[in-house]
Amino acid sequence: MQYRNLTTSEISSLEASGCTARDWSRVLTSAKSLDASRFSCVNFIGEVHFGSFDKDFSFPGNVIKPAGIRNATLGNVTVHDNCLIENISNYISNYEIGEGSCIENVDLMYVDGESTFGNGVEVSVMSETGGREVRIHERLGAQMAYVLTIYRHRPELVSRLNALATAYASSRKSSTGVVGSHVTIRNTRYINGVRIGDHAVVSGASRLRNGTIVSNGTAPVCIGHGVIADDFIICSGSSIEDNTTICRCFIGQSCHFGHGYSATDSLFFSNCQGENGEACAIFAGPFTVTHHKSTLLIAGMFSFMNAGSGSNQSNHMYKLGPIHQGILERGAKTASDSYILWPSRVGAFSLVMGRHVTHSDTTNLPFSYLIEQQNTTYLAPGVNLRSVGTIRDAQKWPKRDARKDPDRLDCINYNLLSPFTIQKMIKGIKLLHNLQYSSGELSDEYAYHSTKIKNSSLKKGLELYRTAIIKFLGNSLIKRLEHLPSGASDKEIQDAMKPDTTIGTGHWVDLSGMIAPKSVIEDVMSRIESGEIGSIDEINSTFAEIHRNYYTYEWTWAYDEYKDFFGIDPVTITAADVISIVEQWKEAVIGLDKTIYEDARKEFSLASMTGFGADGTKEDKEMDFEQVRGDFESNAFVTAVQEHIKAKEALGNELISRLSR
Repeated sequence: MQYRNLTTSEISSLEASGCTARDWSRVLTSAKSLDASRFSCVNFIGEVHFGSFDKDFSFPGNVIKPAGIRNATLGNVTVHDNCLIENISNYISNYEIGEGSCIENVDLMYVDGESTFGNGVEVSVMSETGGREVRIHERLGAQMAYVLTIYRHRPELVSRLNALATAYASSRKSSTGVVGSHVTIRNTRYINGVRIGDHAVVSGASRLRNGTIVSNGTAPVCIGHGVIADDFIICSGSSIEDNTTICRCFIGQSCHFGHGYSATDSLFFSNCQGENGEACAIFAGPFTVTHHKSTLLIAGMFSFMNAGSGSNQSNHMYKLGPIHQGILERGAKTASDSYILWPSRVGAFSLVMGRHVTHSDTTNLPFSYLIEQQNTTYLAPGVNLRSVGTIRDAQKWPKRDARKDPDRLDCINYNLLSPFTIQKMIKGIKLLHNLQYSSGELSDEYAYHSTKIKNSSLKKGLELYRTAIIKFLGNSLIKRLEHLPSGASDKEIQDAMKPDTTIGTGHWVDLSGMIAPKSVIEDVMSRIESGEIGSIDEINSTFAEIHRNYYTYEWTWAYDEYKDFFGIDPVTITAADVISIVEQWKEAVIGLDKTIYEDARKEFSLASMTGFGADGTKEDKEMDFEQVRGDFESNAFVTAVQEHIKAKEALGNELISRLSR
């Protein structure tokens, strides 16, 4: 941009409009000719550059305001073309303001010395007393943060990741802040050391200090009334509104916080939501949701989690301070008024009800209920597999992914059944059989990791886990053979089943949304330690590549399981063997769908109608219920379950027919 000095007549026109400058030679413009009517009562301090102003701004209520600068003090500021800046109570200092931006009714906005704009801030996640600090930055993804948080036993890895974060923060260091193009900042009191991306809207915020708002035209960020944010990064597509307070926090893409939510020393990744409650030192993976005033999430790791009202945890046992932590694996939920005393670990897709103070670990018993009865934690393994709520959750998460930014930082796998959860079920079956063996099959209750398992619950868990494993392995097999020709020979079947890679065998992990073989993650960490992967963007792209290869790796893992689970070696598998597996799969899928169907029916029972037709007869109650909730058979979810049963049965029959020829 070419700037020029103002002419004597232009200076005179500005002075006639109430404008002042200690040194007019330091006030420059890129406009060919200056329209002094666009300026009023402006105090120029130091180096001030501005563009041309020849457009108008339209506001709700048919209000038109001309671009320009009015009633403001600007110190060392660059204002690009067609901005509107007016009614600045104190001053704007050390900022570059992008084209078409509007800044109105702001008290104070400045950068004081060099700033990294929130990049490099240390967040004491999971442990308030330190030990798992994560240095936040604009390119932080859930997978990178997970590795840095969980793998502290690899000091060289931690050191390398911290060095990369520090280097990135240094690259963002500047003594001049940036407001992007087409940004709106209105009725905001205090902005200090904040970098604001394109198309962001900041309206009514109380204080923004030392942070970056990563906004763009595809996924703008909205900061609303009463927000206080210190030492932060807010990523694209997110909204922070209604008196929310955040301090030392990373807010990932397309998150939403409002209604007075409060968060300190916490990481939130894609599509998290927080309203009314409080978070302290939490690692909130994708789709962590909490909506209630009395809910506190503290010192825990969560993902795909919904916290019921009054849910809270304790990380302090009044001995050595708040040093304890806990994990609710992906998909875990807490019911209203639930409580967990850390340290504890809850298995994937489990439901926690009541108050639990016994430090249980149910990681190898996923899809369970943890229910408190008379201060004892009772565990019902696998029962969440037949819950309509679990299936509904799995269906809604992909639909609620609000990310519009094509540059996605987090890799998210939505699969309910995966090598990660199936490997736990396989371990769970062995574990439950061992309990039966050690305590006897006729025992009323079994003790496991500070929990009690009733005999009937154990037997039901074994049945449900076996059904889910058959469903997963059958799904994988049918998908693998979907292009197999009719009448294929056993040799053709065996060749079609051979894995495309050796990667995928062994243990699998869930890196806060991304499911992958641990061996691959170990390799990535080793390459980071050696310096082979030498930048943050390389790390993100490496995780994205692993995520894209999920189904290739999944088949390698599943291939190894057929021999152990079905007693069928895929190297010598026959068409008859495949048909046998598919028949078992059909029975498992349809049986599970039918239990889900019956679970959904409970929502339409007479008991569920309590409170409907309050002043009428039984017939009025039923009619009122139907008008509000609809009838069972036409419910969208129920219809989907029925269609799923038909589709899966047809899919299995089609493969059997092909192989039978």
